[in-house]
Amino acid sequence: MAIRVMVVDDQAVVRAGFAAVIDAEPDLTVVGEAGDGATAVSLAERTAPDVVLMDIRMPGMDGLTATRLITALQNAPRVLVLTTFDLDVYVYEALRAGSSGFMLKDAMPEDVLAAIRVVAVGDGILAPAVTRRLIGQFARGAPVPPDISGQLAELTPREREVLLLIASGLTNAEIGVELGVTTGTVKSHVNALLTKLQLRDRVQATILAYETGLIRPRGTSGGEAH
Repeated sequence: MAIRVMVVDDQAVVRAGFAAVIDAEPDLTVVGEAGDGATAVSLAERTAPDVVLMDIRMPGMDGLTATRLITALQNAPRVLVLTTFDLDVYVYEALRAGSSGFMLKDAMPEDVLAAIRVVAVGDGILAPAVTRRLIGQFARGAPVPPDISGQLAELTPREREVLLLIASGLTNAEIGVELGVTTGTVKSHVNALLTKLQLRDRVQATILAYETGLIRPRGTSGGEAH
């Protein structure tokens, strides 16, 4: 079945452009378009998309609030945030609100399409070079989440190691090379740690690693924790 996508952006031309690119793919279909957050939430409830391509800066209800509300829906869709990176200071909060990742608005169409497919199957989008800079920037002032030391203690040494490598931006294949194990073994470790920590995907795992101090942004005292 085709992946159902909703496009949310306050600029009609941008919406139309993304919608045209998405609808041209045989395995993707656009089920709705919205120009503001409130409309997006209402439309998501009615159309039940698999993935929401979400702009952040919009009049009225912004994409951050809409993301939080949409990811709280029953059978919630995945949210893929659109950002200009240099301007959107809300991206880190969007990730914490439940977004499964982000794409730059000037990304190549094929990259956006690939991101939609990845998010739809339950993974998160972590573009290593950009994401480390972004999360590193905002994690320095991030609020501390509720204590999860008990859950962290349930991780095996290898699962903890995999968590740190995920937060460093490595793919499963790269983690496998780093640890000298197969990609399948890495996937098993990833699934186990996500279950133990009650996390949805790699994006949430990365946020958690920064927030709990397991890994620190480059340029801060103490460096990265390994």
